[in-house]
Amino acid sequence: MAVPLLDLCAQNLPLESELRNAFDRVLASGHFIMGPDVGFLEAEIASLVGAKYAIGVSSGTDAILLALMALGIEAGDEVLCPSFTFFATAGCIARVGAKPVFVDSDPATFNISVAEAKRKLTSRTKAIIPVHLFGQCAEMDSIMELARSNGLFVIEDAAQSLGARYKGRFAGTLGDFGSFSFFPSKNLGAFGDAGLIVTNDDGLREKASILRTHGSKPKYYHKYIGGNFRIDTLQAALLRVKLPHYHRYTEQRKANAAYYSDKLSQIDGVTFQTGENDSNTRLILPKVQDDRDHIWNQYTLRVPGKGRRDQLRRLLTEAGIGTEIYYPRPMHLQDCFSQSGAAVQSSCPVAELLANEVLSIPIYPELTTAQQEAVVRQLSISIDRVPLLD
Repeated sequence: MAVPLLDLCAQNLPLESELRNAFDRVLASGHFIMGPDVGFLEAEIASLVGAKYAIGVSSGTDAILLALMALGIEAGDEVLCPSFTFFATAGCIARVGAKPVFVDSDPATFNISVAEAKRKLTSRTKAIIPVHLFGQCAEMDSIMELARSNGLFVIEDAAQSLGARYKGRFAGTLGDFGSFSFFPSKNLGAFGDAGLIVTNDDGLREKASILRTHGSKPKYYHKYIGGNFRIDTLQAALLRVKLPHYHRYTEQRKANAAYYSDKLSQIDGVTFQTGENDSNTRLILPKVQDDRDHIWNQYTLRVPGKGRRDQLRRLLTEAGIGTEIYYPRPMHLQDCFSQSGAAVQSSCPVAELLANEVLSIPIYPELTTAQQEAVVRQLSISIDRVPLLD
């Protein structure tokens, strides 16, 4: 049985009638930029995560960029961020003229290592961007203590973690800003690019709102040099159709993750991620930290041993099982940062190890039991064909 990495139609087509009604409503209104649905969506997301304010924007990338601009991060500043992340985290830092300082990963969660972040502080450090990778929060108590002790701003990159919690508090609400993505593959996916930031600070909300619309308030009077970061009314309207189903989507992802963890852990040589593994470990499963609520945007395995991940992926692909590598090259090794002087260079050995070992398998909510059985069965067969190295 073929199993795709993601099947957007399985989620969206059952809502076709409601989605078409939302489209027709926006079409009839003639209000395509910053229409009423934008304000409604902002209020609904703010309520969902327990934030005071939410500001809809054009993408998850622009959410990070807008937060950096609102905090006044600029040329000469340094911003701590993980090397093992999607490009947008570091790219936005460079776009405002600042330098990303790449921090290695915690081997147990793949999130930013706070101990390494401390070692990379300088007098130029102005902010830190923890990424809540794959749906599990970073170690926010330690991050917030580091920030408070050193006068740093905190932008939580929660693009993959809408609804995830750390010690009962929602991702995105602990720092100065939280940024979210509604890219179609996310737990709450739009029909194109869309994003949102949240904050509990009145002044930051006001400045970010102005920057979102070219820095103008009132219209045509520009207080700041901003950008066009507005979310389309249509995207907001369509997201509002899916939002009431969000809890169900996430609960099903959790159920799918639990199924994988149960079945795969019964295979000889398979263990859970603890940050360490022995020479007999053939496959490592993700582990939820006790103080966190994981929303499973991705279910990411580790396949230890040089070249074994790529062998396993090839076998799964031949069997029709969709996979993806998030991410094959950490940021500190990307040409745009390693060769241009646009970043502060540093060693990130854990990030490099992860880039060579991680492999994500299908976790989307609409997976059937038969599909998950097929994934587990094929993983069990394929891992036997990928020998451990001496």
